[in-house]
Amino acid sequence: MHLNKYAAIDIGSNGVRLLISNVITFKKKETQFTKSALIRVPIRLGEDVFTRGEISKKNRDRMCDAMTAFRLLMKVYGVEKFKACATSAMREANNKEEVIQYIFDKSEIKIDIIDGKKEAEIISSTDLHELIKNDKSYLYVDVGGGSTEFTFFSKGEIMESKSFRLGTVRLLDKKVNNQIWLDVKEWIKETSNEYSEISLIGSGGNINKIFKLSGKAPGKALSYIYLNSYYNFLNQMTYDQRISEIDLNPDRADVIIPATKIYLSAMKWSNANKIYVPKIGLSDGIIKSLYYGKFD
Repeated sequence: MHLNKYAAIDIGSNGVRLLISNVITFKKKETQFTKSALIRVPIRLGEDVFTRGEISKKNRDRMCDAMTAFRLLMKVYGVEKFKACATSAMREANNKEEVIQYIFDKSEIKIDIIDGKKEAEIISSTDLHELIKNDKSYLYVDVGGGSTEFTFFSKGEIMESKSFRLGTVRLLDKKVNNQIWLDVKEWIKETSNEYSEISLIGSGGNINKIFKLSGKAPGKALSYIYLNSYYNFLNQMTYDQRISEIDLNPDRADVIIPATKIYLSAMKWSNANKIYVPKIGLSDGIIKSLYYGKFD
């Protein structure tokens, strides 16, 4: 047995995450990936970019402090390899090159911006094979602050994948027009017509929180009826009530409603009546891609 430490930094539109994983290799067994630490910082870059087009000096400095702290944490944990990837908000920021260079000069962390297609590919490289059955069809939905990645699986293989500029922070900032909703609806309906009995697989902090609050055992699915009922329950509460009564973090209490709406819409348009919620996401995919040499 041999143990290595790998790390992934996921710079999203709603938050920034550092995942440190144990990569355990064996001579005659499959490599294991286990979480060693997960740190999330609520820096809402999308609030800057989707309203003003660029990252503010305040959030640039907060990002820099976070990257410096992550660098020190990785040193303490003995991380050997890491990758920092930025998604929707950083992709669209007019001052992204300046911000990336500033952060690199201060923290020595190089940030790579990935497009929606690459993001979907990385997410799809996670441990989905443990959930996906070869005789079933699935729609994998990863909801972020600035974009949502949709991937259809059938017979254990990726069939179709697409990223849309439909995200929770973007919705809160009223930066999503009806045409985007119609484009998503049309694509899901058209693609799902080729498959039967589709189930959803949900990824993202919001659906993970709802699943945890449901009390369901790992591996079990949430029904459309349950998720729709919980959506209505959340909608009836004020922002303050979501924080005080169901213990949501302040940066989760607002985005959880638009996120749930996206999952429910995807279920409706694909005729899925249940959604599975494995604990996987972009950070897990980054670490897998690092290990298997899929990054340039």
